[in-house]
Amino acid sequence: MGMFSETVDVLCSASGQPVSLQWAGQHYTVCAEPVRWFERRQWWAEESRAPLGSGPGLVDHEIWRVQVRAEPAETGHKKQETLTLDLSRHLGSGRWRLLRIHDAIQPRTA
Repeated sequence: MGMFSETVDVLCSASGQPVSLQWAGQHYTVCAEPVRWFERRQWWAEESRAPLGSGPGLVDHEIWRVQVRAEPAETGHKKQETLTLDLSRHLGSGRWRLLRIHDAIQPRTA
């Protein structure tokens, strides 16, 4: 699994779920139901103070695990590999970051 902190452009549905993203010059489409959770962050190491009422986005990171496939090139119809990515959305700015790329599960051979 690779760890990152890289900006990505994410397009969301009306309900706020990621449906596609642009990363490293490639367009990807979400091909499975994304999963969302929240992780604690060390806000005290990143912020000088915590203003009253600023809990969402300050204390927790919103994380989405998505499975995506690269859009096939116009000239080729090669089957695209599925990637599993963890994305974080900053609640204040709406900015998205790529956090992790999970290793693909390789099929076992007998």
